[in-house]
Amino acid sequence: MLRRGRGLAAALLGLCLTVAPGALMAKDKLTVDLVNEPSSLDPQVQWNPDSYYVYRNIFDNLVTRDDKGEIVPQIATAWKHTSDTEIEFTIRDDVTFHDGQKLTAEDVAFSVQRITDPKFASPQLGQFNKIVKAEAISPTTVKLTTDGPYPALLSQLVKLSIVPKHVVEAVGKDAFNLKPVGSGPYKFDSWQRGVQVTLSANDRYWGPKGPFATAVFRAVPDAATRVANLQAGTSDLAVTLDSDLAAQLKSSPKAKILSVPTERVAYLRLNPAKPPFDNVKIRQAVAYAIDKGAMVDGILGGYDQPVPEMLTPAHVGWVADIAAPSYDLKKAQALVKEAGEGSKAEIELATSPVFDQRIVQAIQQMLTEAGLNVKINMSDMASYLKRAQGGIEATPALSFGRWSCSCQDADGVLFPLLHKSSSWSVYRNPKADELLEKARESLDEKARLAAYRSVHEIVAQDVPLVPLYQSAAIYGAAKGLQWQPSPSESLFLNRMSWKD
Repeated sequence: MLRRGRGLAAALLGLCLTVAPGALMAKDKLTVDLVNEPSSLDPQVQWNPDSYYVYRNIFDNLVTRDDKGEIVPQIATAWKHTSDTEIEFTIRDDVTFHDGQKLTAEDVAFSVQRITDPKFASPQLGQFNKIVKAEAISPTTVKLTTDGPYPALLSQLVKLSIVPKHVVEAVGKDAFNLKPVGSGPYKFDSWQRGVQVTLSANDRYWGPKGPFATAVFRAVPDAATRVANLQAGTSDLAVTLDSDLAAQLKSSPKAKILSVPTERVAYLRLNPAKPPFDNVKIRQAVAYAIDKGAMVDGILGGYDQPVPEMLTPAHVGWVADIAAPSYDLKKAQALVKEAGEGSKAEIELATSPVFDQRIVQAIQQMLTEAGLNVKINMSDMASYLKRAQGGIEATPALSFGRWSCSCQDADGVLFPLLHKSSSWSVYRNPKADELLEKARESLDEKARLAAYRSVHEIVAQDVPLVPLYQSAAIYGAAKGLQWQPSPSESLFLNRMSWKD
């Protein structure tokens, strides 16, 4: 018995010595502090950051982007265009959902049909409504048909999460949101409303496994509290920090700063149907009143970059030499004066805690200096989003936002924000609609770029929105967390590791 015990101990010691050092430094639970709790865990219902951070780990997508930003296979292993309007995807045959049932081409086709069904009313509909047909032509082959050539299709499909047809049809939309079933590296465990969502690692995952047995996503609206939790060691990752709070972590023994320029653009959205923005002079005054450089350098610490258009250099459709209104307070004041009595109406500036309120307050001050009467209205993110997608009457006269399509293509930004068919749009301009439609259907790259140039010029002149800056994502992380943030702002847990 003694000899056997010593032999076993020696064998175990030998096994330990053959394991890579990093593997010995496992961490059972990763704690992530979000701003708000998710508004939805159904990936086809909502795609705001706090929802996306969580559900992206529960579900697989048809295709995805690697850490270099390239579109690579995920559920689809290969694809080919059979015509300008048809594309066939080969689907993995070794994927199971968290309930043990096999994922097939039927689930992929169902997921596309669901998100493109106008009756389902997905906020993402404008990203996928070029698809008019999705069919499983074999257990491992799906064919998608578009209503014309669509060069941005693959970029949009990066966001298409695959849901299980058998579960969704059995339980319905509301129940599925409360207890989602996916095929991703993490499984849903529980959702304590207003507090946290808990996920557990999917040991049967077909791809790279999640390194943490459990992941907890907590709602921590106060950014200073998120930083304090990192410094106290009670959290491992905090999202949406500003430059002032990031500076507090530079000398922290327990935490560090992680930052990356994103494809997200901060902007002001104006509702031209509501006074005083039914007057183009007032809209133009807003554009001239905003000092983007002062905000970026004086408030944001230089992490972000001013932009003249509603895109970043990472997007297809970016035009480097767009002439947008630049800061000119006297010109803004003159335009307000020309507008007369209408300029004195009180203007609601809608915002939410997820946004940097230093910027919102600076915007209020700049617009006040121009002669406008602006009042900030703060609401939770769910309420903010409901109004933002509520149509012309529900949408505030003025709102601060940050937009990312996670697709790096202008179609995912300009079409939903400006085209009359989108639930996000309050802009009505037939010429802009025509250009947006042309750009999303043209396979000629030069023609697409020319159309987007014209859209940028319309925005600069008619001002349905004011692009402000390319946002940088600033995270606080525990020293042991090994992770490279991406421009798409995805928290892929299975692309993280831990090293003490």
